[in-house]
Amino acid sequence: MLIHLHIKNLALIEELEVDFSEGLNIMTGETGAGKSIIIGSIELALGGKVDRGFLREGAEEALAELIFSVSENQAREIEKLDIPVEDGEIILSRRITGSRSVNKINGETVPVSKLREVASHFIDIHGQHEHQSLLQKKKQLEILDKFAAEELHTPKAELKEAYQQYGSLKKELEESSGDAEARARELSFLNFEVAEIEEAALTTGEDEILEEEYKKLTHGRKIMGAVSEVHGLCGYDNYDSAGEAIGKAFRTLCGVTAYDEQLNGLCEQLGTIDSLLNDFARDLSEYMHGFDFSEERLAQVEERLNLINKLKMKHGKTIETILKVKTEKEERIEKLQNYDLYLEKLQKELKAAEKQVDALCSQISEIRKMAAKDLSAQITGHLAELNFLDVRFEIQLERLENYSANGYDETEYMIAVNVGETLKPLAKVASGGELSRVMLALKTVLADKDEVESIIFDEIDTGISGRTAQKVSEKMALIGKNRQVICITHLPQIASMADAHFLIEKTVQGQNTMTGIRRLKVSEEVEELARMLGGVEITDKVLENAQEMKNQAMNLKTRNCQ
Repeated sequence: MLIHLHIKNLALIEELEVDFSEGLNIMTGETGAGKSIIIGSIELALGGKVDRGFLREGAEEALAELIFSVSENQAREIEKLDIPVEDGEIILSRRITGSRSVNKINGETVPVSKLREVASHFIDIHGQHEHQSLLQKKKQLEILDKFAAEELHTPKAELKEAYQQYGSLKKELEESSGDAEARARELSFLNFEVAEIEEAALTTGEDEILEEEYKKLTHGRKIMGAVSEVHGLCGYDNYDSAGEAIGKAFRTLCGVTAYDEQLNGLCEQLGTIDSLLNDFARDLSEYMHGFDFSEERLAQVEERLNLINKLKMKHGKTIETILKVKTEKEERIEKLQNYDLYLEKLQKELKAAEKQVDALCSQISEIRKMAAKDLSAQITGHLAELNFLDVRFEIQLERLENYSANGYDETEYMIAVNVGETLKPLAKVASGGELSRVMLALKTVLADKDEVESIIFDEIDTGISGRTAQKVSEKMALIGKNRQVICITHLPQIASMADAHFLIEKTVQGQNTMTGIRRLKVSEEVEELARMLGGVEITDKVLENAQEMKNQAMNLKTRNCQ
């Protein structure tokens, strides 16, 4: 749920903060007060397109920030995106300068794509362009699938996998249908490459061993020089070596321990040092005698590494990859050598895969047909409650020629809004007001299925008035029982249903025009309703009507809660 909005230096807004509540949040105000700016700021914080002209004049940067409370289910989904949830809240922010934008989630900078992905779990914004998207067949199918999401989950997952297999086999068959001459050329080349790898007789891990040996051999002289010098310094062959010096020191100290027992411990320590140095000198001597440096061996190692690296450049970065490629090429050789059998087998596999895809598409289509009947009936019922006198609504499904990972169905929303009319596509019939009501009916039906807890309706009242407006307001209140709804409206019928009513105002301070927002008290709500009802002159009669409208709304919501 959206609990807080913070805007700074956007358009006519110098700075404002809003705390939203549960249920139906209504925003009203005079035309031009800045309602669209507030919605635009929310869209910006959700990852919308940045318009540099949106910055307040004279400001160097702007900020749009949203704070959401997060449910347990939402937290689990968000954490899958590697976004930590802190104290049950998610903070989305967008800072805009003249040249760039900085996007953050809980203070961590993220790409705008990540911002949009996370935001999609929390809020939907429905304006006129969303209403228009309802006319698109792709969107219509998406809505139907959301309605039947539980039943479609498993078969759609299976179809996705099956269609991928079907596509791979189809591609393989197409690529394998070349002429005999092309296959012969491919076979010859594959045999050459396999023979090249076989001749190399590679063993896993040999490159690492050889590289270590090569490094040792190429620095052989330097190694032996250093080892010889250390042996001379630490050994027992020279009078002034460390071994001789420590041995002499040990003998000298042990010669006087009889006169002071405290020296026994020191003598033991020196003896240990002498013993360790002796062991070190012996190991070093063995290393020197065992070091096998040969120009011939260096050349052999270098030649072998060159061969291995050549094969790596052609087939892969590791010996394991090269050997895997060899196996794959051998399998391909076998297929080409037995081409007719391979082709027959591939055709059988493709036919079986197509059969599986067709069966899953058919299963999905049947689920959709059942869901379409149910959804159509529910939408028809809600549309009747939204003051359509004789409405019929039907979702038709048509089979497409080709399969897809989403099935083979295409949808068409059909509607008839007047007595005696035949069903026609929604795109050819619905006006702006009718589309608004269809969208509202859909949101009402889908409210219990949608995981998103907050919905914004930007002027859902377009093209409606009177009794229809009252019916729409009742639907808005119904959705507000299960979801947080934020609605911009010009209609008092809808505004009267508010659980929280916010007034957007434009004021002039000095030489500056600014937009602000504040939550109205109950008495102020009635005054705002009166303004919306009466226009310029607010008489006692208008105030009385406004109060009656508010009382009726409260009574209706009370009955719905019982």
